[in-house]
Amino acid sequence: MMLPIKTSNTILYCDNWRECVEFYKTKLGLSITTENDWFVEFELTESARLSVTNADKTSLKSNQGNGITITFEVDDIDATHQNLLSAELNLTPIKNHQWGAKVFYLFDPEGHRLEFWAAD
Repeated sequence: MMLPIKTSNTILYCDNWRECVEFYKTKLGLSITTENDWFVEFELTESARLSVTNADKTSLKSNQGNGITITFEVDDIDATHQNLLSAELNLTPIKNHQWGAKVFYLFDPEGHRLEFWAAD
């Protein structure tokens, strides 16, 4: 059975909410689709979103990034790595992953691990 899903949204509950909003908006350059004083939704693709929520204003609390990896497939891993380096982010070097991709990692201000990858 195929569910009729139109979009997907990952919501991150953050203690460091303002820093996370600024990180995704300024450092990663994501476009905002919805915003209020405790919730910001960013567009990743036409059908995928990433939201950052102020954990102080919700019933769910932050997990401080424990157990979370958000992956982003990109066309050009070298250019993406260079662009994020120029944004003064702390990135790992690009490495060849065993499943046939090049990858690198960084962490947002809440501690969520972000993986950027491209097929070899």
